[in-house]
Amino acid sequence: MRTMKRLNVAVAVAVTATVLMGMLGSSEAQLQMNFYAKSCPNAEKIISDHIQKHIPSGPSLAAPLIRMHFHDCFVRGCDGSVLINSTSGNAEKDSAPNLTLRGFGFVERIKTLLEAECPKTVSCADIIALTARDAVVATGGPSWKVPTGRRDGRISNTTEALNNIPPPTSNFTTLQRLFANQGLNLKDLVLLSGAHTIGVSHCSSMNTRLYNFSTTVKQDPSLDSEYAANLKANKCKSLNDNTTILEMDPGSSKTFDLSYYRLVLKRRGLFQSDSALTTNSATLKMINDLVNGPEKKFLKAFAKSMEKMGRVKVKTGSAGVIRTRCSVAGS
Repeated sequence: MRTMKRLNVAVAVAVTATVLMGMLGSSEAQLQMNFYAKSCPNAEKIISDHIQKHIPSGPSLAAPLIRMHFHDCFVRGCDGSVLINSTSGNAEKDSAPNLTLRGFGFVERIKTLLEAECPKTVSCADIIALTARDAVVATGGPSWKVPTGRRDGRISNTTEALNNIPPPTSNFTTLQRLFANQGLNLKDLVLLSGAHTIGVSHCSSMNTRLYNFSTTVKQDPSLDSEYAANLKANKCKSLNDNTTILEMDPGSSKTFDLSYYRLVLKRRGLFQSDSALTTNSATLKMINDLVNGPEKKFLKAFAKSMEKMGRVKVKTGSAGVIRTRCSVAGS
């Protein structure tokens, strides 16, 4: 009898494992290259054409579009929920980490073009993923594979965004935890932080490092003192400056390169989260290896981590919906 019971338990476990593997496998199978080849064959061309038409003349939009992809994937997975408007002010875009996001109208215009071509077919989540890649490529940055087939979510919550998106004030422990929550490891943390090589931020994201770091120390000791003095004199002249724009990679903010990592090693990373990467021996070694290696190695590795992030908790198949307007949850 005991032998039979053990056999039945073993069979049950094996069946459960098989079912779970099948579920995971089917989800992955539905996220594939050229997902819209039959349902909307011109979808990816419409997106890339729109990018090529607008980004070369406005390259500053590339960084916000890749940031939007990050912020979307870190809350409920890559489901387009970051785009949803809320009449009561409690959507993801109303949360502090997203108040400086740009590009919502740009994505909505692409959605309008796709709805005219293929109604109710291409998800907002896929548009974000493809737009982020194509925008980076348009600025001379790396390309990466973007399998499609994501479906959209209809839930967008400001508290979830606040709790899941890594803030610029993050220490290493916080970064590791928030990335791990999305199935991303330390290598992904280092590589995806490399996106800070393009784009800008505001004094509000880092001015506590200059004026109000802690109860005992006014200025963050991990920030290079000469760089801090320059910021105080020429950019963030007070703790209350919330509007002045700062390059995240000064002198190279329009070029996708290794310059960001070199600045981090010089203690000139703009955010506490940048400095935090040097406080762990494993991530510090990764940064040194990147800086001392060929740039193409970084670009290739960055591309792999972007592909991995683009698969985070995706909705596929019968899960999720295809919203007809990216800003409207029930469309």
